[in-house]
Amino acid sequence: MVEDVNPTENNSLEEEKASEAVSETDENIEELKLEDADIDINFENEFSDVSSDDTDKADGETQESSEDALATISNLEGQIAQLKTQLEDRNSQYLRLTADFENFRKRTSREKDELELQIKCNTISNVLEVVDNFERARSQIKPQNDGEMTVHKSYQSEYKSLVYALTRFGVSPRRAEGKEFDPNLHEAVMREPTDEHADGTVIEELVRGYVLGERVLRHAMVKVATPLEE
Repeated sequence: MVEDVNPTENNSLEEEKASEAVSETDENIEELKLEDADIDINFENEFSDVSSDDTDKADGETQESSEDALATISNLEGQIAQLKTQLEDRNSQYLRLTADFENFRKRTSREKDELELQIKCNTISNVLEVVDNFERARSQIKPQNDGEMTVHKSYQSEYKSLVYALTRFGVSPRRAEGKEFDPNLHEAVMREPTDEHADGTVIEELVRGYVLGERVLRHAMVKVATPLEE
């Protein structure tokens, strides 16, 4: 036999159960609120502790990084100073080598020029002996006829060509007669007492002197006047 249940009563029972459940839930919430109220949470301190820890850690890392940077800079400065010293040493060596080479070049050039001039002087000095022979022949030979005059003119032509060639090399004679004796240009081979000329005057040129530019090729051999003995 099925019991006849009133729908209205069932609804009332369900509402009572729901109401009891709500009341129980409210009580639980109140208890949780009271428990939470008893817990004192200081958010500022919590955040302050965390921030302080992070700051200390950051400061430590910053200090360590700064020390590393300073060490690196100090090392680089030392390397730069060392490189500067090496560069100065290399520059000094380069300047010394350059100066030594320049002095060597100048000295070699002077020695070369001096050698060339010496060779030229020696060669020309030997040629001057030929010039002396031509001049002796001109002063001693007196043509007596046309044939002799023709021969005389022919060798005198060769003499002039030789003198012209020497002139092109820069050779020139130094006339000594009537000038004061100069040991840099003259060589006194004879002395003659006289009152016609001042003491030390060249009164005769025995062998003519020559120069090459400012260089004496050959000293003139001369006779020099001296005072008369009383």
